Amino acid sequence: MNQKSPRNNNSDLLRYAGMGSQMLAVLAAAVFIGIKLDKWLKISPPLLVIILPVISLIGIFYKILKDTSKRKDNNEKK
Repeated sequence: MNQKSPRNNNSDLLRYAGMGSQMLAVLAAAVFIGIKLDKWLKISPPLLVIILPVISLIGIFYKILKDTSKRKDNNEKK
């Protein structure tokens, strides 16, 4: 049975909490920028408020997938 040390568990917890905080910050920034650009470009339906967060989510999920798969590969080498 493979048990992790408490220190390693805390490290994982902090890593994933950081990823969640980054996700919220990026989404908030994307919505804010989308609102400002829609007003500046005078776009009636709020297209950029929808498009920018979706693009941001795709980028965030790609980064999370890349980070977690890299960590998995490093654990397999040990």
